[in-house]
Amino acid sequence: MGLAEYKKKRRFNKTPEPGPEKQTSEMGNIFVVQKHRATALHYDFRLEADGVLLSWAVPRGPSMDPTVKRMAVHVEDHPVAYANFEGVIPEGEYGGGTVMVWDFGIYGPENTTSVSKAIAKGELKFALLGQKLKGSFVLVRTRDRQWLLIKHRDKYALDEDIAETQPFSVLTKRTLAEIAEDEGGNVRKAATGDPKTLPRRRGVKRRKKSAKKKVWHSKKRGS
Repeated sequence: MGLAEYKKKRRFNKTPEPGPEKQTSEMGNIFVVQKHRATALHYDFRLEADGVLLSWAVPRGPSMDPTVKRMAVHVEDHPVAYANFEGVIPEGEYGGGTVMVWDFGIYGPENTTSVSKAIAKGELKFALLGQKLKGSFVLVRTRDRQWLLIKHRDKYALDEDIAETQPFSVLTKRTLAEIAEDEGGNVRKAATGDPKTLPRRRGVKRRKKSAKKKVWHSKKRGS
């Protein structure tokens, strides 16, 4: 797709999202999953290829259970720099709401040398090495922009819902509500994307009120 559609949908004098610039990450094969409470809660699953992040919206989030097939809607490519984006898209802008970096890592395609060609054919098998998602997966197109994201059966497979058991940001250990509170977003709206009961956690990084910004400036993994 390239970044023309990404650019068309956004006003960069209003949103803190990164500009539409093609680039390659230091590793060249990153993936990121961003938990996004916009009009509805969903998870944006992104794979780096050819200078962009190929992107799918997964309403219920990726699953580590091989018996579960997650619907994934192929959306516009995003810039590689987007992998670092955790913060608030202003209400009224495209995708307005709170964004969390839910998982991050590297990936490798399986049985292909070209990710883009595999996507064009409608099936991509790949292995993930993230903080939450690990092991072999497949993306399979069912029709038009609709795909399925499925975990293969391997030693990493789980029968738990990791969206519920591992709900925190891998960058800051924050909830969606905490990100919204720190970065000037709609806390009540964001909180609807958090589990009612939160597991224990350590190492939470909160924004000081005197230093409010729209984006959490993490390590520049995508640069």
